[in-house]
Amino acid sequence: MSSAGGAPLRIALMIECDGPGGAELMMLDLATELRSRGHAVLPVNLANGTGWLGARFEAAGFVPATFAIRNPVDFAAVRALTTILRDFRADVVHSHEFTMAVYGAAAAPRAGARHVITMHGGLYYATAMRRRLALRWAARRSNALVGVSLATAAALEHTLGLPHERVFVVPNGIPQRNGIRERVRRELAIPDDELLIVAVGNLYPVKGHAVLLDALAMLGDRAGWYLAIAGRGGEEAHLRAQSATAGLDARVHILGFRDDVPDILAAGDVFAMPSLSEGLPLALVEAMSFGLPVVVSNVGGIPEVVTNDVEALLVPASDAISLSLALRALLDDAALRKRLGDAGRTRAIRDYAIGTMADRYERLYRGEPLT
Repeated sequence: MSSAGGAPLRIALMIECDGPGGAELMMLDLATELRSRGHAVLPVNLANGTGWLGARFEAAGFVPATFAIRNPVDFAAVRALTTILRDFRADVVHSHEFTMAVYGAAAAPRAGARHVITMHGGLYYATAMRRRLALRWAARRSNALVGVSLATAAALEHTLGLPHERVFVVPNGIPQRNGIRERVRRELAIPDDELLIVAVGNLYPVKGHAVLLDALAMLGDRAGWYLAIAGRGGEEAHLRAQSATAGLDARVHILGFRDDVPDILAAGDVFAMPSLSEGLPLALVEAMSFGLPVVVSNVGGIPEVVTNDVEALLVPASDAISLSLALRALLDDAALRKRLGDAGRTRAIRDYAIGTMADRYERLYRGEPLT
């Protein structure tokens, strides 16, 4: 039964992206939690996606639906989506990110369903007037617009010109996972007495991995550390070249896409997130739940998740010197690592559990106030 009370709902969850990112994993986790509460859940994706997320949903026992968008403004796509929602008898349509927000806002009322939008933190929608106007239209036509952090919600209010009471905040949540520490350390030949710094995120410039390599190069002859970066993206070749030029090849492992992130986090001793922009990053929260001490950029919704010198060391974005000093402090001080890691784990479990997130969304689905 639903923890928020009331009859089970029929919920369509929609996202435009199909790759292994934080928003996609959040939607998969949310779908699984909602199903465990007795709701019927239909994942909806674009027909021209990569298939990664659809395959994950199918492996979890869901039967995803797809539709195609062939033009920037595609009324046939609206009709196709409306048919999917009507056939499913959706009570609620929950759209994630820009494209599904717009198409969901067009189709959900036609299917007799409520519509909820979640934006995960990127400001890509703000770069063009037509996108801002389209998202504002979608927000005004929907029952709720959600930002995953206070910073994301404030950006939505400002960029779209919406009143404060029209934008809600629901932080992303994570299920508690476990990993096996030895597996990845054996794979990478990390000695037991040396420390592994881990970073998890797509290899895009905005994730700041180049800054992380610059910071590590500044450690000079300080030994006793290795780095593992898990993620895929267009920056991989550049990062490999940067690592080689800096003479870090022996200590830096760029792993590409991995589906064993819990094992990677369990293998780590320090977590680094040098992003230039973020909403509320699930990778950070999950690293905290593993008890990893974190050093992280002071951007976006991150200061809502951690307080400097309490659950993390916060550094300015793009500041390799500050990042290097913070990493050195963590590498040199086992007591500091334990203090930050213990506090972070407590905060992650208390404030960012998947059940807490699902409770809040259930209330929005039913039109109830958030508490």
